[in-house]
Amino acid sequence: MKKILFVTSEAHPLIKTGGLADVSGSLPKALIEMGVDVRLIMPNYQAIKTIGEIYYKSTVRVNNINAHILETRLPGTKVPVWLVDCPELFGYPGNPYVDEQGKPWVNNAERFAFFCRITVEVAMNRGYLEWTPDIIHCNDWQTGLVPALLSLEKHPRPATIFTIHNMAYQGLFSKETRVLLNLPSRLWSPNGIEFNGMLSFIKGGLAYADRITTVSPTYANEIQTADFGYGVEGLLSYRQKYLTGIVNGIDTDHWNPQADTNISACYDASTLHKKKLNKTALQIKYNLPVDNKTPIFVLISRLVEQKGIDILLECLPEMLTLPLQFLLLGKGDKLLEQKLSQFAKIHSEKMVINLGYDEAIAHQFEAGADIFLMPSRFEPCGLNQLYSQRYGTVPIVTRTGGLADTVVDTLPETIKNKTATGFVFKAPTTGSLMEAIKRALIVYEDSKNWKQLQINGMKKDYSWNRSAEEYLALYEQL
Repeated sequence: MKKILFVTSEAHPLIKTGGLADVSGSLPKALIEMGVDVRLIMPNYQAIKTIGEIYYKSTVRVNNINAHILETRLPGTKVPVWLVDCPELFGYPGNPYVDEQGKPWVNNAERFAFFCRITVEVAMNRGYLEWTPDIIHCNDWQTGLVPALLSLEKHPRPATIFTIHNMAYQGLFSKETRVLLNLPSRLWSPNGIEFNGMLSFIKGGLAYADRITTVSPTYANEIQTADFGYGVEGLLSYRQKYLTGIVNGIDTDHWNPQADTNISACYDASTLHKKKLNKTALQIKYNLPVDNKTPIFVLISRLVEQKGIDILLECLPEMLTLPLQFLLLGKGDKLLEQKLSQFAKIHSEKMVINLGYDEAIAHQFEAGADIFLMPSRFEPCGLNQLYSQRYGTVPIVTRTGGLADTVVDTLPETIKNKTATGFVFKAPTTGSLMEAIKRALIVYEDSKNWKQLQINGMKKDYSWNRSAEEYLALYEQL
């Protein structure tokens, strides 16, 4: 039985800031159900929501700092979780990475370098846990130093996989930070963790891991170009034969319109008529005119440029003249929040904005909406387009990353062969987005074809089992 140590800085439902937490909460669960021996290791933040008992396992000391290894379970699963408990580094309130003003914690480099060092101790069986992994599966920049540090260890050492969830976040710090962190000078070179005179955590994973994965085949190609590679596209091209794109799955128990306790009426592909009860509930809840014929568009997102929110803002004056209702759930850039709030205030009969994030409301939006907007400039994988298809909500997406891999554009031939699941537009521009919105409204008028679109999406298999099998094959190669 393969033994995998899954290394992450967040995991749902313990703590979540984005898609990494969803993957870290779902992939280990799918792997363990396939007979893989998986342990998850992550920092013990103050804000972690622990459910169930926690046991003390051992104490590990690196750089004159102690960390207690605590064991619990990922709620609702059989996945053991090892929490690296060090209050002086991880006992901060709220977000794992930023303070209340949204600024990164000043000692993030120290915090995550320490986490990586503790992980290496556990990986090399120096953590007094009586368990040695075959493979270390690292995720995003916060874990990037693990493959780098492991490369200095004598064999036998575990094999390493490094998964990129978003190249935009690289863990870049000043040159002086390397000395402060007491990192070995052997790692400091353009072929190692040095990047344009700075310390790059992500390069630790990209340069030293035995295999690199990212969260969709299209994104694996995109990050080898200057537009998406953030300066390390050359390294990724050089390591191309070790790079694989595997589309994320979704937790089909948590996102299941047949048994969702957050929504007004449960339904499936054979009882799609019940979906309109959720639409009516949304309209009532947000004081919108109750009208089943008017399509509801929704957007659930961080309100940042990457997600194309500025493009949406340029579309809103024209979009809100069309026969539709628009609901938005999200938070982010304060200026974007203000501009969206202004539109919602002026067009209160058509548009509602809910600033923040609420899991139950996200489920209600997916169940009650007709159309989901996702005008991202880039999207490594994306999850909401998968949730939407599962809920019979038709996505409008940019042709990028995982969106290109998971949404089939509605064209005469894809309508005919029953593969169409949404509307895909080529470029993240106002004109392209508006054209896609208008295309969707035309097809929406044809109830027969629209229902077929919904059913096509609902029949797709986006469970983690399919993705977990691809990871399993990769583990076998190693």
